[in-house]
Amino acid sequence: MPIDMTTFRLTTFLTGIIGLLTAETVWPARAWKTLRSKRIIFHACLSTFNTLVLRVPAYIPLVALLNYMNTHQIGLSHILKLSPAVNIIATVILFDMFDYWWHRFNHRIPILWQFHKVHHVDTHVDTTTSLRFHPGELAFSFLFKAVWIVLWSPTLWAYVIFEASVTLAAQFHHTNIDFPDPIENGLRKVFVTPRYHTAHHTVNQRTGNNNFATIFIFWDKLFTTYRIPDFEEMKYLGLPKGRNIYLKITQTLTAPFRNIY
Repeated sequence: MPIDMTTFRLTTFLTGIIGLLTAETVWPARAWKTLRSKRIIFHACLSTFNTLVLRVPAYIPLVALLNYMNTHQIGLSHILKLSPAVNIIATVILFDMFDYWWHRFNHRIPILWQFHKVHHVDTHVDTTTSLRFHPGELAFSFLFKAVWIVLWSPTLWAYVIFEASVTLAAQFHHTNIDFPDPIENGLRKVFVTPRYHTAHHTVNQRTGNNNFATIFIFWDKLFTTYRIPDFEEMKYLGLPKGRNIYLKITQTLTAPFRNIY
């Protein structure tokens, strides 16, 4: 991947994580029940492990696939002969819909749920939760993204901008902040907000098994998984099992194979 794109993604990630960590420090919606420094260190280490072991190696074949598809003009976007700007817009919207269904499948298909539970066992929801994923889930995710690339064939910049947008959206909607109702209602007409996504992390399955959108909230409305957040339900976050070991690395990495969550 060209260095300017790598720099763009890294800058986006760091700007988002630092800015939103600061925001939830100044305006927290919920008190932390676990030492915050422990959460930050654990999730930063898990994310670094995933990046070194999986994300960086996986991007090499993905970028090679993108280059091949674009060089040979294969894929729906080439059939439609989209301009670069339209390709970026269409890729972000279309891949966000794919991401909605991928997230929904993670809750519906047992083998995927075994890995996705690592994300949901977190008993608090804050910016660091956006870093909390099992490497097995990420491996499956890269395979699905390869299928999306073959079907659609975005430009390299379109794909990078989509990935940066998803990263920012995940950081934002996991952040431990809450907006006044007028702002919340305005944002939630288009985007997934922290209040809306926190409801997805409740033990109560009314919202815990719905509210799957990542960037644009209208996928939940279109596919009938939109549920209004309830503050009483949001007092109890995470999963019923494994609440006392969710910040232990061995249990986190082996959980999908031991069914301890």
